[in-house]
Amino acid sequence: MESSGVVRGLWERMQARDWAGVGELLAEDLVVEWPVSGERIVGRENYVRINAEYPEGWTIRVLRVVASGDEVVSEVEVPHTGMGVHRVASFWTVREGRIARGREYWSELGSDPSPEWRAPYVQRI
Repeated sequence: MESSGVVRGLWERMQARDWAGVGELLAEDLVVEWPVSGERIVGRENYVRINAEYPEGWTIRVLRVVASGDEVVSEVEVPHTGMGVHRVASFWTVREGRIARGREYWSELGSDPSPEWRAPYVQRI
């Protein structure tokens, strides 16, 4: 499977709550960093458990996946019924058909409001 397919498969399996399937796409010694919250997740099992135990009410919508060799970037929207809408930009390294490394930037839409001084130069989205 191409590296972009591995990452698309990750998001598809997460949406399906196929935790065993998610684990199949991850290297055992996976390391994923979440710089926004200052956390590093070490090991496939820890990454799977964090996602499996996240409070229900969420869905995943893949906005895009861009790959160059073993390096893959994905942009995903994750609406949650009780926690709002999150966006995540993820930077993945795929080795031998499994995700070996990741760095994910999670943000909540609207959590970083635009300052008034920029109003003349921007359009709201």
